[in-house]
Amino acid sequence: MLLDRINSPADLRRLDHTALDQLAEEIRSVIVEQIRGTGNGHLGSNLGAVELTLALHRVFDSPHDVILWDTGHQAYVHKLVTGRRDQFHTIRQQGGLSGYPSRSESPHDWVENSHASTSISYAHGLATAQHLRGGPQHRIVAVIGDGALTGGMAYEGLNNLGHSGRDVVVVLNDNGRSYAPTISRLSESLSKLRADPRYRRGQARVERVLSDVPLFGSYLERTFDGAKAALRVMFEPPAFFEDLGVGYLGPLDGHDIAGLERALANAAQMGGPVVVHVLTQKGRGYGPALNDDVKNMHDLSELKEGSYTSAFSDAIVAEAERRPELVAITAAMPDSTGLLPFREKFPDRLIDVGIAEQHAVTAAAGMAMGGLRPVVAVYSTFLTRAIDQVNLDVGLHHLPVVFVADRAGITGDDGPSHHGVLDMVLFTKVPDMTVFAPSSYGEVAQMLGDALDLCTDGPALIRFPKTMPPASSHDEVGSGLRARLVREGAGSICIVGVGKMLATAVEAACRIGEEGTDVTVWDPRIVKPLDVEMLHDLARHDLVVTIEDGLRDGGVGSMITDSLSDLAPVGGPSVRILGVPSAHLPHAKPDAILSELGLDVEGILSEIHAWQRSAALGR
Repeated sequence: MLLDRINSPADLRRLDHTALDQLAEEIRSVIVEQIRGTGNGHLGSNLGAVELTLALHRVFDSPHDVILWDTGHQAYVHKLVTGRRDQFHTIRQQGGLSGYPSRSESPHDWVENSHASTSISYAHGLATAQHLRGGPQHRIVAVIGDGALTGGMAYEGLNNLGHSGRDVVVVLNDNGRSYAPTISRLSESLSKLRADPRYRRGQARVERVLSDVPLFGSYLERTFDGAKAALRVMFEPPAFFEDLGVGYLGPLDGHDIAGLERALANAAQMGGPVVVHVLTQKGRGYGPALNDDVKNMHDLSELKEGSYTSAFSDAIVAEAERRPELVAITAAMPDSTGLLPFREKFPDRLIDVGIAEQHAVTAAAGMAMGGLRPVVAVYSTFLTRAIDQVNLDVGLHHLPVVFVADRAGITGDDGPSHHGVLDMVLFTKVPDMTVFAPSSYGEVAQMLGDALDLCTDGPALIRFPKTMPPASSHDEVGSGLRARLVREGAGSICIVGVGKMLATAVEAACRIGEEGTDVTVWDPRIVKPLDVEMLHDLARHDLVVTIEDGLRDGGVGSMITDSLSDLAPVGGPSVRILGVPSAHLPHAKPDAILSELGLDVEGILSEIHAWQRSAALGR
């Protein structure tokens, strides 16, 4: 295989275009084989970015030149041609390659970029630093696409970049899932003409000649500018970019390596910021991806029957049938958050805002002000991007917005950027916020109904993990804002299991029971406000062990500790808090990460045994 001989981008520059076409097909085969083999990874976006990646690495000299990937899940091809071919089979596996750019892996990866819409801001910052500090000059390229240009941060970056005039090439990888202008032969011809530096030099000469004509110079120059503007509005999308001070080339065939190379080289010579608009086909070269109308096999995840997400999917449809005022809001992920059945039944009541979580939250505030009951369903890691809006736009106004944080806690294969470990710490600090943590499939529907019924003077959060929940019978589901006593023990030890960690708490209680110690177990269900009845019961114990899959510092265990100190300032129980440390955790399977952190049965038993030894010594 040609790919086996590609150890760095320099090797790409030795190939002719026939060999490059062969290489592109080999890369697609390797990506499909790897992702289909493990069932784990991002497929469609990488299949569409093959030729674009090859052209970028032939024109720009990475890592001396800076190539920033946004979103980072479209960087698999980049990894394959920057010396990581031999490790590619480990991608998203524990101890293996990250599914996103990773500074610890390679000097070719400048940022750990997996959250969308950030690359232009990074590029503006790097270009500003280079301008002010001098020294070696790096060409800077921001590759944005796969929906990332729907995010407001990208437009903020474009605005500042255009104002600064810094030399940055922004490659818009338009795969039909983001900004997609109308294409015509005339616009393609104009684009090819505009990509040629000779055209731009000629345009400048014409402008100078017109401005020098006595008496009529300024009039003719304005007429020329008006004609150009009219052509842009009629036939081309660059009017938007150029009004921001950013040049525009395109749209270009994103699978024509030679054409891409010419355009990228010309863009690099133009000076100032310029957008190179590239049209690619998500899922290219793989029939099943092309036939997937929902997401072109963006990844291989599906809505699993019996999952927390599936429980929410069923519950919100049922609630919407009873509540005509209910609307659902998603940030470009109606499939992954379980909202496709809702969209099928209530198409006018699903609002997809694109990758714009801040806008989603404040728009939900406006909807609530207008009498609707908005439910915002977003991954936990993305929802925390909008905490200011949650706090001030929703919370400050006491608005009844329900937030549903999917993929909360330790998520696994996506790594540090996707672990949803901040939501409980942050949302419990929002005044009047009610936070639900379901521990089973049946609790999700109950909590959604309770949040809509009971949380009418402020927002609510329902947070649940990616992992599968235990089944639950009717008598194992709580109600309202009350905690649930799962196991009443006669001893002096109590375990509080938050959300998914309840199953771990119950198993630990059974294990310690085999040693002759009878342990109480509580499911708090509502972590804000904490149930007073539960707190009073905890206070009668000598040891309380709390376990949660969120940050330990400032989390639920800390809140329980503070509450018990208020109830029993002297002689209260000893509290051991088990939670996630304040660290960026690598990718691995959730159970493996939890075990390593001591957030498993053995971790609970270790805390209990340590307390028992200490108590036996009279300490």
